[in-house]
Amino acid sequence: MTDVILGDYRRAALANVTGEVLEIGFGTGLNLPYYPDRIRQLTTVDPSPGVHRLAQKRLAASPIAVDHRMVSGEALPMGDRSFDSVVSTFTLCSIPKIESALAEIYRVLKPGGRFFFVEHGLSHEPGIQTWQHRLTPLQKRIAGGCHLDRNLGQLIEQQFDQVQLEAAYARQWPKVVGYIYNGVATKP
Repeated sequence: MTDVILGDYRRAALANVTGEVLEIGFGTGLNLPYYPDRIRQLTTVDPSPGVHRLAQKRLAASPIAVDHRMVSGEALPMGDRSFDSVVSTFTLCSIPKIESALAEIYRVLKPGGRFFFVEHGLSHEPGIQTWQHRLTPLQKRIAGGCHLDRNLGQLIEQQFDQVQLEAAYARQWPKVVGYIYNGVATKP
């Protein structure tokens, strides 16, 4: 069930991706099947060599040519204004210097470029927030640095002036881990 729900989020987030595309946090390539047919080439970044090895089966089955770079989203080696679209799905929770990563995403987008995201983070309910703050230290240790309590909507809005954002609980997920932010931020 979780794979179906996550797949729905990924499909919706990637539906309008166009042009030169950069994916932050490529991981094992879970987004590959959800890119529109018009996407034939993709640049990706992820600092973990182990997960890229796990992605090989998905890469072999995909019609998309992937230029993968083992670097962090906090210090992208790409030039300014290089991409039409940047994608991040369930990644921003685990980047240590989130503000730096968002600044880099903004930097590499062309004018008019769009940042497509679906992420989990801080709930709007104070009672749930209390548990998210309590559980985040444990979550960071067991889930690769994942923060349950990042207000990703606010963080993205601090970097981008134009943000279309929806936030709600995911179906059939515990509220403490299932508050989902999805949207598109546009660089003027």
